[in-house]
Amino acid sequence: MAMTEDALTTVPVNETPADPVAAVRAWLEENWDPDLTVAEWWQRLGSEGWASPILPNAAFGRGLSRSDSVAVMREIGRFGALGPPSGLGLLLAAPSIATHGTPKQIAEHVRDIVTGRRAWCQLFSEPGAGSDLAGLTTRAEQDGEEYIVNGQKVWTSLGQTADMGMLIARTNVDVPKHQGISWMAIDMAQPGVEIRPLHEMTGHAMFNEVFLTDARVRAVDVIGGVNNGWAVTNTTLQAERAGLGAGGSGGAAGAQPGTISKQLERRAGDLVAPVDPKKAAKRATAASRPNNQMLVDFARSEGKLDDPSIRQDLMRLHTLNQIGSFNGQRTKAMREAGLDIPGMANISKLLMSDTVRLTRDLGMQILGASGTLHAYTDEQRTSLNAATGNPMLGMVTGTALYAQAPPIYGGTDQIQRNIIGERALGLPKEPNDDRVRPFSELPKNV
Repeated sequence: MAMTEDALTTVPVNETPADPVAAVRAWLEENWDPDLTVAEWWQRLGSEGWASPILPNAAFGRGLSRSDSVAVMREIGRFGALGPPSGLGLLLAAPSIATHGTPKQIAEHVRDIVTGRRAWCQLFSEPGAGSDLAGLTTRAEQDGEEYIVNGQKVWTSLGQTADMGMLIARTNVDVPKHQGISWMAIDMAQPGVEIRPLHEMTGHAMFNEVFLTDARVRAVDVIGGVNNGWAVTNTTLQAERAGLGAGGSGGAAGAQPGTISKQLERRAGDLVAPVDPKKAAKRATAASRPNNQMLVDFARSEGKLDDPSIRQDLMRLHTLNQIGSFNGQRTKAMREAGLDIPGMANISKLLMSDTVRLTRDLGMQILGASGTLHAYTDEQRTSLNAATGNPMLGMVTGTALYAQAPPIYGGTDQIQRNIIGERALGLPKEPNDDRVRPFSELPKNV
């Protein structure tokens, strides 16, 4: 997969199609080959702008709206081709680098993301800097053409499978805290980067602590300029909130990106289930039904669909899902008119939190007393399914236990409300001097 110097510094400019779904279908008919390796297929998909068509035309994208991009992903799934690389590279790193990076940085890093060569993680939160993210204390000090990084990060999703990290670190302590931060692309596979899994109450360990001890970052991998990382960080956070609010939209289920997953050399067709026209039609019908249909079916199977309290909450959940859909349509219409809806990404994140909490409460209400049971291992899940005869139990309790996370990660609900109040409604900020006082003089979080 070696690239020439010219290829590494140039980016093809892809056209924005008038009919994205028809365009990707025609492209798939000509290019999809299940006998290609995953790496070869993603090279085609990514370089032609179909791995993340929401990206700009000159950053390995097609310049599509979010809703059109979702439609393209669904078409890839319907066609039966392997979908694009999943993970935080496409969701967060690519749009951040595409917006703030130099052409050379885009050519190197975004290319590796859309073609699945590198998987990414996010190194933002710290034990003393979560909601007050700009209060971070991880330091990056320049040493010639590199920066030496020391500090600790926490709640790093999928850090154990990442090749690269989106790191924000303090590069100047003598200016106000928002002005002394830099956004960097850091190599995770180096001495000085220690990853420790954090086991959740669900039994999984998606999050990690990351300890950085004299880790190194190339100076050319500072994105957006030294001490200008807060602007890049806000782009990352906006992409995260918009993506979380929009929900998943991948193509056909497939492979994990990066070198650690060891899937790049697998046959692409082996990771895609054969297309069955009847099943495809059923999936298309299911996709058009409300997202709470699973809970409707579950309530019916448990004989609780006539419970007035459950019926009312099912309707509330349906309403929230419809509001989310309408917000997406409003955003698309505004963007097509060259306008935007202030705070919509934050509103979408809050809506997701409300939806997750209501889904948790509904599922547990339907389960009743058996909702106190949960399996943490495969062996326990087998035993629990045999004992209860209810294979849905583990899914519902797992969702309930995990429901506490979405209102926190990507910015807490309280932070989203602050942002909406200050940036969308124009309400005054809480009085403080952290915007003008040097970070070195501020009280530190402990």
